[in-house]
Amino acid sequence: MIRQAEQQDTAEILRIYAAARAFMRRTGNMTQWTGGYPSAEIVRTDIEKRTCWVLTDETGRMYAVFSLIPGSDPTYAHIDGAWQDPSPYATIHRAGSDGTQRGVFRTILDFARARYTHLRADTHADNTPMQNCLQKSGFIYCGIIYIADGTPRRAYEWSSRL
Repeated sequence: MIRQAEQQDTAEILRIYAAARAFMRRTGNMTQWTGGYPSAEIVRTDIEKRTCWVLTDETGRMYAVFSLIPGSDPTYAHIDGAWQDPSPYATIHRAGSDGTQRGVFRTILDFARARYTHLRADTHADNTPMQNCLQKSGFIYCGIIYIADGTPRRAYEWSSRL
């Protein structure tokens, strides 16, 4: 089940993000999500904006989280490469799992595609598992974008029009 996150979910979401960071480190991604990112403040803001979603099992236990943000993402305004579809889009950000369930990205993607016909996402160059998930799910690699701190990210796009 997927439901909107609530403020009382913050501690559990942070637990999931900690597990996702640990997975990144085990798979050679030593530089993404450092310095406590995503922070409790970011989680609370995503919840306030109603863009934060959690995946739960049949008992209600949370095992994954993501943000699905409609509208233009300012970090996507400039790309070293080219977007394939100029239409309005939603962005998948901060997807993380505690590793207890399989098929998490597919579930997130099915949810997002049921709501939007155009999606974008980005990930760190060291995040090979996420790059593989995106490419296996029909996302097209479009180039490099730069996040607010100036560091590069690999940018991907999926559109029902492509």
